Amino acid sequence: MKLTTEHSTNNMELQDGSHIAVIGGGPAGSFFSYFALDFAQRFGLDIHLDIIEAKDFNKIGPAGCNHCGGIVSESLIQMLSAEGIVLPSNVIRRGIESYTLHLEQGTHVIETPLKEQRIAAMFRGFGPLGSSDSELLSFDNHLLDLCQKMGANIIIDRVTEAKRTEDGIILRTKNNQEKKYDLVVGAVGLNPNTLNLFKSISPKFESPGTTKTYICEFEMPGEVIDEYFGNSMHVFLLNLPHIKFGALIPKGNYVTLVLLGSEISKDIVENFMNSKAVKDCFPPDLDLNKVTTCHCFPKVNIRGARSAYADRVILIGDSASSKLYKNGIGAAYMTGKAAAKTVIFNGVSKKDFNKYYQPVCRELNLDNALGKFIFMVTSVIQKSSYLKSSMLKTVNKEQRRMGQNRRMSAVLWDTFTGSAPYKDVFFRCLHPAFLASLGGSMVQVLFNKNSTK
Repeated sequence: MKLTTEHSTNNMELQDGSHIAVIGGGPAGSFFSYFALDFAQRFGLDIHLDIIEAKDFNKIGPAGCNHCGGIVSESLIQMLSAEGIVLPSNVIRRGIESYTLHLEQGTHVIETPLKEQRIAAMFRGFGPLGSSDSELLSFDNHLLDLCQKMGANIIIDRVTEAKRTEDGIILRTKNNQEKKYDLVVGAVGLNPNTLNLFKSISPKFESPGTTKTYICEFEMPGEVIDEYFGNSMHVFLLNLPHIKFGALIPKGNYVTLVLLGSEISKDIVENFMNSKAVKDCFPPDLDLNKVTTCHCFPKVNIRGARSAYADRVILIGDSASSKLYKNGIGAAYMTGKAAAKTVIFNGVSKKDFNKYYQPVCRELNLDNALGKFIFMVTSVIQKSSYLKSSMLKTVNKEQRRMGQNRRMSAVLWDTFTGSAPYKDVFFRCLHPAFLASLGGSMVQVLFNKNSTK
């Protein structure tokens, strides 16, 4: 066992020679590291930063997978580009130019607002089992490479123990290494074992609330995917229990299935896959069991953590607060940058985190409260053929009108893709023009229904 003794400070501000450990090399950990190193350089502060990650994101399948649907909105891509984080073309597996809404009452293609390409589809790891294209890159590994170029030290290992001292935090790893840090950042996602480590150094910390979801990868020839899916994300709003959101996302030679809802199980997945709307998306003679390469039931954050920080300890991303069901990478960016700004310019005490970091988490949590209300309304719509027919009619009318504000289409786009805060979606739904358009469609659907009796 090797104990590394490094510079430490007794106060709650980072100084030249301070050491930071970031546990977790996913987007939250990478965003924090990137911004912490960038801010420190601008501030003239010499810090040492270790990113400790157990996975190798250059490996295919579960060994390099971070269990994510893998879509990034254009608005986030633009924000990252402005920060100097540019996604190369070989990270993006497909640009999504529209989404196709599937209901029992019909199907309609909804173009991106303002004719922009609003979504990039990618893999967090190298790709599903069987991936072999060495020209392509993993999103997570690309971010780690950027951090390494900024000066971060990448350690492939697993933290097994954390212990607080008077002037720092001692971490021990699976490879029996020990080191004392002035700050420990938790970007461990929802891994229960690692989250429990933080309770020993942050006793008031309570893990986020979670629910089980489902992700699956189907491998098919590119020309088949082009024919049946195109550059469209296929979204399903079906009257199926426990499912709030279902999507099929084309990515290169794969199609990713994402199911979000309440404790998704194998039976719920089978019920979804056997629905006519889903079957009609695939070639009729295709045996999905033979083209399935990977599947998992990962957890997602549905309630923010409590007391996600203490002196010299802070948790970010899914480990603290995230976006409800959508845009977890965007939340990782928000919390990672806010935490980095706090520790470089303010300090590493609980008081500093409460004043400068907590407001960002609070904003996410409040927005998620509106998100829960929106999905509650969506659940009501899912059960009503009348409401779904009215919604589909409104979308059909909007898509036929060129150059006009497509309010329903934009609301659905941002709800299903996470391209805008739930707060924005909520208030747009209260706009008189939105309500008038939907109300007119409801009257027409009701009139047509009565006239056919």
